[in-house]
Amino acid sequence: MERKFPPPEEQLEYIKKGTVEIIQEDELLKKFERSIKENRPLRVKVGFDPTAPDIHLGHTVVIRKMKHFQDLGHEVIFLIGDFTGLIGDPSGRSSTRPPMTREEILKNAETYKQQVFKILDPKKTIIDFNSRWLGKLTSFDIIRLASKYTVARILERDDFSNRMKKNLPISIHEILYPLMQAYDSVALKADVEMGGTDQKFNLLVGREIQREYGQEPQVIITMPLLEGLDGVEKMSKSLGNYIGITEPPSEIYGKIMSISDELMFRYYELLTDLSQLEIQKLKEDIRTGKKHPKEAKSELAKLIITDFWSKEDAEKAAEEFDRVFKYRELPEKMEEIKVSEKEINVIDLLVNNNILPSKKEAKRLIQQGGIYINGERVTDITLKVKVENELILRVGKRRFYKVKQE
Repeated sequence: MERKFPPPEEQLEYIKKGTVEIIQEDELLKKFERSIKENRPLRVKVGFDPTAPDIHLGHTVVIRKMKHFQDLGHEVIFLIGDFTGLIGDPSGRSSTRPPMTREEILKNAETYKQQVFKILDPKKTIIDFNSRWLGKLTSFDIIRLASKYTVARILERDDFSNRMKKNLPISIHEILYPLMQAYDSVALKADVEMGGTDQKFNLLVGREIQREYGQEPQVIITMPLLEGLDGVEKMSKSLGNYIGITEPPSEIYGKIMSISDELMFRYYELLTDLSQLEIQKLKEDIRTGKKHPKEAKSELAKLIITDFWSKEDAEKAAEEFDRVFKYRELPEKMEEIKVSEKEINVIDLLVNNNILPSKKEAKRLIQQGGIYINGERVTDITLKVKVENELILRVGKRRFYKVKQE
């Protein structure tokens, strides 16, 4: 089948947007040239260890770059690390990851498959599992693989060297992780591998192991780690500064509207398909007063919601936000909570009805002034809430509930 690829220089320019590093750029250009000459798409690999069930916007930075390769006509491989997930990637870790069961990994992998197609074209995406080849390696094969890299080189990585300086344990299976990830590239004959900047060491090992197995080394592309809503820390569920791609559109919209103007441009660059030229024009329009930052933030929120939900959902989320925050009205739809008690402690109300995950979180939010009942801020963690008539409970800025007695 005759494929039509854009000119190599044009492809390189398109791929470079938002990247931190391409090793080596001239190699990638040559690979583009050869793919046109041979009428063969590049094989672009990205690995994901399914250690958590949900994908947030931070994960989508590299997934969106996979889509860019698809746009250019290349083949992307969404590799689920069902084998390496049993080891646990030591990148950025100060201690050994607790092991996961195979059942947990496969359950999370299934949700990943459902979520990534909100960005990637399912017809152009290969989903593979690295247990397909790693699970078949014999003891002889693993010893042969391990012989191709030195302990000294492995221990050069910051995660391990820092742990050694602090006399913290490093398990043998963690040392094997980069080699197993590298072998994935051999098994798939990857032309390109991508990952976050924290993956650079593992990606470089892949280049060397491919050489050892007589293959042309992959080009590696590192993508930035997306800052969370606080604009400081990496987006993370554990830090609570994340936006999940399966969150309701109104929640996504409200969270995007809460970010700083500076962070907004970072999100435009990494979470949308706008060109650098379009983003620069947007910056200039805001600088000159032609466009208000809130308008630009609203447009960003709509673009992101459209990617994961629909354009209609994006418009409804914007209308809902204006109704609640601009016009100070209650949202049209609110979840109903029914309680059996006539009087209930505010913390019990929040935790027993799964509104907040723990009493600690409920206390924290009350102390921060984030809980309102019928428009009045709750300041007392011992408050007894009387549920004789319907109450309006607000949690944070965007979550509203109708509380009724059963």
